[in-house]
Amino acid sequence: MKGTKRADIKLGIRVLIVLKKDQRSGKLTEGIVKDVLTNSPNHHHGIKVRLRSGEIGRVKKIISSKQ
Repeated sequence: MKGTKRADIKLGIRVLIVLKKDQRSGKLTEGIVKDVLTNSPNHHHGIKVRLRSGEIGRVKKIISSKQ
């Protein structure tokens, strides 16, 4: 599932995000959502989140809806 709809992003789900520094390479970082930072209901580049590790990036793929 893509991460472009805010309604699909819940706290505690496992996602793949792209960090700002990795946007050119497209390298993805896996983690668990701690905070949802995008306020709009949709974002074409992905909803911006903060992972439990503290990293911030845009969701490219939702891996699982449970921890």
